[in-house]
Amino acid sequence: MVPHLVTALNGPLLDLEKKILGATPAIERWFRLEWQEHTPPFYCSVDLRNAGFKLAPVETNLFPGGFNNLAPEMLPLAIQAAMAAIEKYCPDAKNLLLVPERDARSPFYLQNIARLTQIFRQTGLNIRLGALPEDVRQPTDIELPDGSSITLEPMVRSQNGRRLGLKNFDPCTILLNNSLAQGVPPILEGLHEQNLLPPLHAGWSSRRKSNHFAAYDDVVKKFAKLIDVDPWMLNPYFGKCGEINLGERAGEDCLAANVDTLLAKIRKKYKEYGIKEKPFVIVKSDTGANASGFMTVKDASEVRDANSRLRDKLAEQGLSAGDVIIQEGVHTFEHIGEAVAEPVVYMIDRYVVGGFYRVHEERGVDENLNAPGAHFVPLAFAQQHALPDLQAKPGTAAPNRFYMYGVVARLALLAASLEMEKTDPNPEVY
Repeated sequence: MVPHLVTALNGPLLDLEKKILGATPAIERWFRLEWQEHTPPFYCSVDLRNAGFKLAPVETNLFPGGFNNLAPEMLPLAIQAAMAAIEKYCPDAKNLLLVPERDARSPFYLQNIARLTQIFRQTGLNIRLGALPEDVRQPTDIELPDGSSITLEPMVRSQNGRRLGLKNFDPCTILLNNSLAQGVPPILEGLHEQNLLPPLHAGWSSRRKSNHFAAYDDVVKKFAKLIDVDPWMLNPYFGKCGEINLGERAGEDCLAANVDTLLAKIRKKYKEYGIKEKPFVIVKSDTGANASGFMTVKDASEVRDANSRLRDKLAEQGLSAGDVIIQEGVHTFEHIGEAVAEPVVYMIDRYVVGGFYRVHEERGVDENLNAPGAHFVPLAFAQQHALPDLQAKPGTAAPNRFYMYGVVARLALLAASLEMEKTDPNPEVY
């Protein structure tokens, strides 16, 4: 099921689709060569925006929490990808410890954990769920809406504190589905001969979105040269401001200057391609996966002449202080029914394993959809991603659009790999 576009898919995006489909063999070979040089994150999700005149990622999450939103048809592909991923780190793997988010009691998130458990159990692994001992003191069963249940158990350190596991359960790999936004618990540090995936520096306590999009900028320049397109068609411009404190009026000049600069660059591109839409930027925290902390800005005066009311609004959005990234806003002209929608692509290792549309009936085409009130419409990505219809006219075939989603998501995945290499505190492991 493909949502409709409120504007026709014409002009640059049709040209982009044509070039991507025409270069499919070269693109797949290019990815294969890149993965010989770089290790993909264990898993990843990418939020995309399709403006009809460009297709670009706006968020890349290394601790994806929506596997339950994927279509059941993706399970065989996800299981195969999970097998490939685990074999890289522990070929003789028997036990896997999965660590969910702390204090996660949302039934939707817990269904994600249940789906992950199902995937890895079907790879042949013994999988159990570990929680910090201060959060869970004894095995605890949690009932899920579908009638199933999961069991959280307190984690322990063994062998003189060198290994992490559960009572009578020693895993070779610990898989984090915990974004570490609250910091790195000491119990996860200094493990001996155990794989911790993703690595600790992938957590939001240290990761910065600006580092990711800097790496993405490098990746997309190489890719755009390969298929002979303008990199901007795949890439949101961005800028960064250091420590700001709008309550004390500190950092406002930096913020306003970056907004001015980005809007000028976007207007130039819009003029080049005859785009009539009004450009905008998104101001958001440079760290954290929290859906709050997003603000749409269409003029630098909104920042430069900020009054107390606006500063209060920024504070409510979590942007009153700290590092921020100013990112080119990408419209989403995809709709399901009357609601605005955006595609989200899921990957395990280097493989696209599924996706869904995030849909929000109360948000506009220039607003963040990852907010309360959103719902999800799964799509069977597995078949469509692998089989673009090369005979179809551009803009007419659903598999071709899905294939494009998968290509752009894999560019973000590759950028995440480079980002992890560049920010690794122990680079000798690469």
